[in-house]
Amino acid sequence: MNNELIIRDLLLTELEAVRLFLGAHGWGHRVGSSEYFAQLIRNSQRTAVALKNGQIAGFARGITDGLSNGYLSMVVVDAQYRRAGIGRALVERVIGENPDITWVLRAGREGAEAFFSSVGFKTSEIAMERPRGQYAR
Repeated sequence: MNNELIIRDLLLTELEAVRLFLGAHGWGHRVGSSEYFAQLIRNSQRTAVALKNGQIAGFARGITDGLSNGYLSMVVVDAQYRRAGIGRALVERVIGENPDITWVLRAGREGAEAFFSSVGFKTSEIAMERPRGQYAR
């Protein structure tokens, strides 16, 4: 059996498989219907999928202007493949090599802060957020 890890851009033919993968890994509330997820991906400038033995092992996506700012929106790795470098490879694929881009993310899940610190993110003292469902008046 081929034990090769492949990290590459998401193919449009894989949208539903990735949506189901994300739903099975605690992200169902963020991916919605097939149509919603397809639009989410269309509006993302960068996506990456990890394949292990031909099966989806992880997924990440980012939103960026490609020059100055970026938002790392999702990084999800199947529990059986964690601590094997897949998350790191996905993050590196999405953020690319431009050192002039400041990337931000929300790291609210258990263990997320330690992982993202290991790939160069630092807790910010200047970031603010406007949570979903709240509107300024």
